[in-house]
Amino acid sequence: MATRECPYCGKIVFDKQTQCNYCRETLPEVRRPRAAIVSADGGDRIRRGLLFMLMAASIAYFTSSSSALTLPVSVPSAVTVYLSPLLFLSGLGLSLHGLYLRHKTSH
Repeated sequence: MATRECPYCGKIVFDKQTQCNYCRETLPEVRRPRAAIVSADGGDRIRRGLLFMLMAASIAYFTSSSSALTLPVSVPSAVTVYLSPLLFLSGLGLSLHGLYLRHKTSH
């Protein structure tokens, strides 16, 4: 079981306790970080991967000559040749990993 330190007496108590065994003070509620609350079904990874792929597609579209829009700054060719496809592939991998986690938890 997880333990924590009592803020009043400094003794180690279990995480789930509401009252300290040593000083009998009421313990404040333990706030868990957001990463611990997120479910393990992979939905957040799927969304993040899709966002990465959308970002890579928009970067590739606006930095290539496909768009009628001209950018006010010059973009190095390494962005369109290497970084945009790398961002797209990492988003694809993250989405596939999320789908794998979702499939794994459903069975």
